[in-house]
Amino acid sequence: MTHVMACIDNSQSSLAVCDYAAWASQRLSAPLTLLHVLDKEKYPASADISGNIGLGSREHLLEELATLDAQRAKLALEHGQHMLEKARERTLISGAISPDLKQRHGHLVESLSDLQDDIRLLVIGRVGEDSTHSAQSLGSQIEAVVRTIHRPILITTSHFRKPERSWWHLKSALQATRPHRCLLQARCAKACQYISSWLVRTLKKTRKSWRKH
Repeated sequence: MTHVMACIDNSQSSLAVCDYAAWASQRLSAPLTLLHVLDKEKYPASADISGNIGLGSREHLLEELATLDAQRAKLALEHGQHMLEKARERTLISGAISPDLKQRHGHLVESLSDLQDDIRLLVIGRVGEDSTHSAQSLGSQIEAVVRTIHRPILITTSHFRKPERSWWHLKSALQATRPHRCLLQARCAKACQYISSWLVRTLKKTRKSWRKH
């Protein structure tokens, strides 16, 4: 069974991600999974010092640094688990039923790619915890996520507001010429109470070509 999957980090926008994910899970009658990915570059599990030959008395310093890196990664994973527990509490209050928790130590895009077959709708915050400081933060990785994950994606703002309209970004000619198929497959039209939806196309087609379909 596919899930509504929500990406959680330590940013303020994660609260809204929880709220939107819980809302979508109920509207789509789909189970909810909360995902936290700890960046392995920022928090390496261990450092490889095998190539540092002939450093003499400095070698023990490198070993200590490697140990500290491992301890930092362990603490960060524990903190991430705590965030997931808090996120689960929030989604339960919002009406979600038995959300599942997943934690990965790696890269966000790679982790989502591995889990793609289990995703029915991906919920991700527009701004991540390091968005103003790093090009690899959650929010700044949205473009890479959209290009890699071939699933419907809900990009949230920092505050929850019950959706009333939906915008659809179509990535292929097939989707553009058969928009109803995209909607039926995603089944996200069910999540909006307004009848009207807008299809936003990125293809270089004229309005005349759209009218044919």
